[in-house]
Amino acid sequence: MKDKPVLNSLGNKELDKAEQQFETFNENVKSLTIDRMNVAPKLDLEPQTKLSTTDIAKSQRIILKPAKIIGCREKFNEDYRSQYEFDKETVQFIAENKECPGNLIELWTKPYAGVSAMFWQVPPNKPVWGPRYLAERLKACSYHRLRMEEKASQGSDQLGNQYNGQMVVDNCINRLDAQPVSERKSIFMGAVNF
Repeated sequence: MKDKPVLNSLGNKELDKAEQQFETFNENVKSLTIDRMNVAPKLDLEPQTKLSTTDIAKSQRIILKPAKIIGCREKFNEDYRSQYEFDKETVQFIAENKECPGNLIELWTKPYAGVSAMFWQVPPNKPVWGPRYLAERLKACSYHRLRMEEKASQGSDQLGNQYNGQMVVDNCINRLDAQPVSERKSIFMGAVNF
Protein backbone atom coordinates (compact mmCIF):
# COMPACT_ATOMS: atom_id res chain seq x y z
CA MET A 1 0.00 0.00 0.00
CA LYS A 2 1.23 3.50 -0.73
CA ASP A 3 2.24 5.92 2.00
CA LYS A 4 -0.35 8.39 3.26
CA PRO A 5 -0.31 11.71 1.40
CA VAL A 6 0.79 14.81 3.27
CA LEU A 7 -2.37 16.72 4.23
CA ASN A 8 -3.43 19.32 6.76
CA SER A 9 -5.06 18.21 10.03
CA LEU A 10 -8.61 18.35 8.63
CA GLY A 11 -7.57 16.25 5.64
CA ASN A 12 -5.85 13.69 7.89
CA LYS A 13 -9.03 13.39 10.02
CA GLU A 14 -11.16 12.78 6.91
CA LEU A 15 -8.64 10.26 5.59
CA ASP A 16 -8.61 8.39 8.91
CA LYS A 17 -12.43 8.39 9.01
CA ALA A 18 -12.64 7.03 5.45
CA GLU A 19 -10.05 4.36 6.26
CA GLN A 20 -12.04 3.31 9.34
CA GLN A 21 -15.26 3.12 7.26
CA PHE A 22 -13.48 1.01 4.68
CA GLU A 23 -12.21 -1.36 7.39
CA THR A 24 -15.75 -1.70 8.81
CA PHE A 25 -17.19 -2.39 5.37
CA ASN A 26 -14.42 -4.92 4.66
CA GLU A 27 -15.16 -6.77 7.92
CA ASN A 28 -18.89 -6.89 7.08
CA VAL A 29 -18.17 -8.43 3.68
CA LYS A 30 -15.76 -10.96 5.19
CA SER A 31 -18.41 -11.99 7.73
CA LEU A 32 -20.70 -13.13 4.89
CA THR A 33 -19.93 -16.84 5.15
CA ILE A 34 -21.47 -19.66 3.16
CA ASP A 35 -23.38 -20.78 6.25
CA ARG A 36 -24.90 -17.33 6.65
CA MET A 37 -25.78 -17.20 2.96
CA ASN A 38 -27.45 -20.63 3.04
CA VAL A 39 -29.96 -19.52 5.69
CA ALA A 40 -31.24 -16.78 3.37
CA PRO A 41 -34.85 -17.34 2.34
CA LYS A 42 -35.39 -18.80 -1.13
CA LEU A 43 -37.35 -16.51 -3.41
CA ASP A 44 -40.47 -18.36 -4.59
CA LEU A 45 -41.49 -17.55 -8.14
CA GLU A 46 -44.43 -18.79 -10.13
CA PRO A 47 -43.59 -21.70 -12.42
CA GLN A 48 -43.13 -20.62 -16.05
CA THR A 49 -44.99 -23.65 -17.37
CA LYS A 50 -48.47 -24.50 -16.23
CA LEU A 51 -49.64 -27.69 -17.90
CA SER A 52 -52.79 -29.65 -17.18
CA THR A 53 -52.64 -33.41 -16.79
CA THR A 54 -54.29 -33.84 -20.19
CA ASP A 55 -51.63 -31.62 -21.81
CA ILE A 56 -48.93 -33.68 -20.14
CA ALA A 57 -50.54 -36.93 -21.29
CA LYS A 58 -50.77 -35.62 -24.89
CA SER A 59 -47.20 -34.31 -25.00
CA GLN A 60 -44.60 -36.43 -26.70
CA ARG A 61 -42.37 -38.46 -24.39
CA ILE A 62 -38.93 -36.81 -24.34
CA ILE A 63 -36.25 -39.02 -22.80
CA LEU A 64 -32.99 -37.17 -22.18
CA LYS A 65 -29.66 -38.72 -23.12
CA PRO A 66 -26.28 -37.06 -22.56
CA ALA A 67 -24.93 -35.24 -25.64
CA LYS A 68 -21.31 -35.91 -24.61
CA ILE A 69 -19.70 -38.31 -22.17
CA ILE A 70 -16.17 -38.07 -20.82
CA GLY A 71 -14.92 -41.29 -19.22
CA CYS A 72 -13.42 -41.50 -15.78
CA ARG A 73 -10.41 -43.53 -14.63
CA GLU A 74 -11.34 -43.35 -10.96
CA LYS A 75 -12.78 -46.43 -9.32
CA PHE A 76 -16.35 -46.12 -8.06
CA ASN A 77 -16.66 -46.21 -4.25
CA GLU A 78 -19.09 -49.07 -3.58
CA ASP A 79 -20.17 -47.49 -0.27
CA TYR A 80 -22.30 -45.07 -2.34
CA ARG A 81 -23.84 -47.68 -4.65
CA SER A 82 -27.34 -47.59 -3.11
CA GLN A 83 -27.45 -43.77 -3.20
CA TYR A 84 -26.19 -43.78 -6.80
CA GLU A 85 -28.85 -46.33 -7.82
CA PHE A 86 -31.51 -44.07 -6.29
CA ASP A 87 -30.11 -40.92 -7.94
CA LYS A 88 -29.90 -42.43 -11.43
CA GLU A 89 -33.58 -43.50 -11.49
CA THR A 90 -35.53 -41.89 -14.31
CA VAL A 91 -38.00 -39.19 -13.19
CA GLN A 92 -40.29 -36.83 -15.08
CA PHE A 93 -39.77 -33.10 -14.57
CA ILE A 94 -40.12 -29.73 -16.26
CA ALA A 95 -36.88 -27.75 -16.49
CA GLU A 96 -37.09 -23.96 -16.37
CA ASN A 97 -34.49 -21.37 -17.31
CA LYS A 98 -35.29 -18.44 -14.98
CA GLU A 99 -32.51 -16.15 -16.25
CA CYS A 100 -33.19 -16.56 -20.00
CA PRO A 101 -36.71 -18.00 -20.31
CA GLY A 102 -37.10 -20.37 -23.23
CA ASN A 103 -33.35 -20.86 -23.88
CA LEU A 104 -31.91 -24.36 -24.07
CA ILE A 105 -30.28 -25.45 -20.80
CA GLU A 106 -26.79 -26.90 -21.21
CA LEU A 107 -24.85 -28.24 -18.23
CA TRP A 108 -22.39 -30.91 -17.10
CA THR A 109 -22.99 -33.47 -14.37
CA LYS A 110 -20.67 -35.78 -12.50
CA PRO A 111 -22.70 -36.96 -9.54
CA TYR A 112 -20.15 -39.30 -7.95
CA ALA A 113 -16.45 -40.04 -8.17
CA GLY A 114 -15.87 -42.92 -10.53
CA VAL A 115 -18.83 -41.96 -12.76
CA SER A 116 -18.37 -40.42 -16.21
CA ALA A 117 -18.97 -36.70 -16.68
CA MET A 118 -22.00 -36.05 -18.90
CA PHE A 119 -23.05 -33.00 -20.92
CA TRP A 120 -26.82 -32.50 -21.07
CA GLN A 121 -28.98 -30.36 -23.33
CA VAL A 122 -32.35 -29.95 -21.62
CA PRO A 123 -35.30 -28.37 -23.46
CA PRO A 124 -37.06 -25.90 -21.14
CA ASN A 125 -40.75 -25.71 -20.29
CA LYS A 126 -41.56 -29.24 -21.52
CA PRO A 127 -42.12 -32.43 -19.54
CA VAL A 128 -38.98 -34.56 -19.94
CA TRP A 129 -37.67 -37.80 -18.48
CA GLY A 130 -34.14 -37.89 -17.09
CA PRO A 131 -32.08 -39.09 -14.12
CA ARG A 132 -32.94 -37.75 -10.69
CA TYR A 133 -29.42 -36.35 -10.23
CA LEU A 134 -29.94 -34.14 -13.31
CA ALA A 135 -33.14 -32.69 -11.82
CA GLU A 136 -31.34 -32.13 -8.49
CA ARG A 137 -28.46 -30.42 -10.31
CA LEU A 138 -30.92 -28.06 -12.03
CA LYS A 139 -32.60 -27.23 -8.71
CA ALA A 140 -29.20 -26.45 -7.16
CA CYS A 141 -28.31 -23.74 -9.74
CA SER A 142 -28.90 -20.62 -7.68
CA TYR A 143 -27.25 -17.41 -6.54
CA HIS A 144 -27.50 -15.06 -3.58
CA ARG A 145 -28.72 -11.49 -3.96
CA LEU A 146 -26.81 -9.16 -1.65
CA ARG A 147 -27.95 -5.73 -0.51
CA MET A 148 -26.91 -3.05 1.91
CA GLU A 149 -28.92 -3.07 5.13
CA GLU A 150 -30.69 0.26 5.46
CA LYS A 151 -29.44 2.24 8.45
CA ALA A 152 -28.77 5.88 9.23
CA SER A 153 -25.92 7.43 7.30
CA GLN A 154 -22.62 6.36 8.83
CA GLY A 155 -20.42 8.87 7.12
CA SER A 156 -19.29 10.48 3.91
CA ASP A 157 -16.07 11.46 2.21
CA GLN A 158 -14.91 14.66 0.55
CA LEU A 159 -16.37 13.62 -2.80
CA GLY A 160 -19.88 13.44 -1.35
CA ASN A 161 -20.09 9.63 -1.30
CA GLN A 162 -22.14 8.36 1.61
CA TYR A 163 -21.64 4.98 3.24
CA ASN A 164 -24.82 3.42 4.58
CA GLY A 165 -25.49 0.22 6.49
CA GLN A 166 -23.81 -3.14 6.12
CA MET A 167 -23.85 -5.90 3.50
CA VAL A 168 -26.50 -8.60 4.11
CA VAL A 169 -27.97 -11.45 2.07
CA ASP A 170 -31.38 -10.52 0.73
CA ASN A 171 -32.50 -13.89 -0.65
CA CYS A 172 -31.51 -16.89 -2.72
CA ILE A 173 -32.68 -17.01 -6.35
CA ASN A 174 -32.75 -20.02 -8.69
CA ARG A 175 -31.13 -19.51 -12.10
CA LEU A 176 -32.45 -22.85 -13.29
CA ASP A 177 -35.15 -24.99 -11.79
CA ALA A 178 -36.79 -28.39 -12.17
CA GLN A 179 -40.38 -28.95 -11.10
CA PRO A 180 -42.02 -32.37 -10.76
CA VAL A 181 -44.64 -32.89 -13.44
CA SER A 182 -47.51 -33.70 -11.07
CA GLU A 183 -48.17 -34.61 -7.46
CA ARG A 184 -48.86 -38.22 -8.48
CA LYS A 185 -45.37 -38.37 -10.00
CA SER A 186 -43.71 -36.80 -6.92
CA ILE A 187 -44.13 -40.10 -5.02
CA PHE A 188 -42.06 -41.74 -7.76
CA MET A 189 -39.56 -38.91 -7.58
CA GLY A 190 -38.63 -39.42 -3.94
CA ALA A 191 -39.71 -38.39 -0.50
CA VAL A 192 -37.99 -35.05 0.10
CA ASN A 193 -36.60 -33.44 -3.06
CA PHE A 194 -37.57 -35.28 -6.15
